[in-house]
Amino acid sequence: MYIVLEIQTTSTVATLVNAYEDRNQAESKYHQILSAAAVSALPKHSAVLMDDAGYTLKRDSYEHEAEIG
Repeated sequence: MYIVLEIQTTSTVATLVNAYEDRNQAESKYHQILSAAAVSALPKHSAVLMDDAGYTLKRDSYEHEAEIG
């Protein structure tokens, strides 16, 4: 089993959890999250792919500066 976490950080933290039996499906979700995170308005938007023992297989994060205007 594979777990994909989506972490959305503003002044609080929201975590969305998805589980998959198939690693390819889990990797697909992981990259889908990062695709959205790349253009997200959130200050920090991250994804983690792990196995069901909690071992981290992949992780990445995008940090966006607040626009000054």
